[in-house]
Amino acid sequence: MDDHAQLIESALDCFPDGIALLDAKSLLAFWNKAAEATTGYAGTGMLGRPVPEAIEPLLHWSPAPGAPGLDTAPQSGRGFLVHLCHKQGHELPVMARILELRDGSGGRIGTAVIFHPAESLDALPQGDGNEAGVAASQADVKDRLAVDFEEFQRGGQAFGVLWITVDQAHDLRKTHGASACESMLEKVIEAVAKGLRPGEKLGRWGDDEFLVLSHERTQEMLTEHAKVLAGQARTAEFRWWGDKVEITVSIGAAQAEREGTLVNLLERAKAAMFTSFHAGGNRITAAPGGQPCSPS
Repeated sequence: MDDHAQLIESALDCFPDGIALLDAKSLLAFWNKAAEATTGYAGTGMLGRPVPEAIEPLLHWSPAPGAPGLDTAPQSGRGFLVHLCHKQGHELPVMARILELRDGSGGRIGTAVIFHPAESLDALPQGDGNEAGVAASQADVKDRLAVDFEEFQRGGQAFGVLWITVDQAHDLRKTHGASACESMLEKVIEAVAKGLRPGEKLGRWGDDEFLVLSHERTQEMLTEHAKVLAGQARTAEFRWWGDKVEITVSIGAAQAEREGTLVNLLERAKAAMFTSFHAGGNRITAAPGGQPCSPS
């Protein structure tokens, strides 16, 4: 039984959303790593006790109108907007869902709360795609973006974004259809992933676009890293009906700024990507004010 419990806890610690489990007496029984990263409160010392007052609205509300700390209207089916206080003192809006946990007889044995940062998520610049599979990947990247950028603003390690589009994707999709384009993009993903550094995340951000979340220390280092990934993309081997398609990418590289916002960071990366693409593709542009350069 102990092994099963440890297995479950390890799985919940890998979950990108914050998870809080309360027992029947509303004492904290589990607090995963994403919950720690989001709120600043470590689980050590909290288990078996009521949660700190600053984040109590997250755990002690009901979906009744007027509940403290709760915007009563559901938002996009993702739960309710709850305003907490981060351990460092600033206001922390999160999207939260609450589940009553019951035994086989229907008796209440506890509560589960699942939450993730809400600030700026709905306002993030998007890629052009809206397919179901792409949306799932975008959601994963959104969660990681919010966590990494918040840690950066709290004084954590440097953070940057590479916005990547595949130069040949639009024409291939138009001439040979979505299946051909998706097959090509899978090859690009495999190739680019080989050049990622430890801790980086690569995700779809549109039909033909990707984001790489990176912790390169400077804009110059981020741009140099983009050149490596562009070279990796060119190694992707893709043939359609026997014809080899030469693959190149256009990349916008934007380093986060302490006084900036996540929305602004993505807008800068996207604008830089378009600069690369409209300069003929197979380019990297540093944002802001970067000039297109050859990735070779």
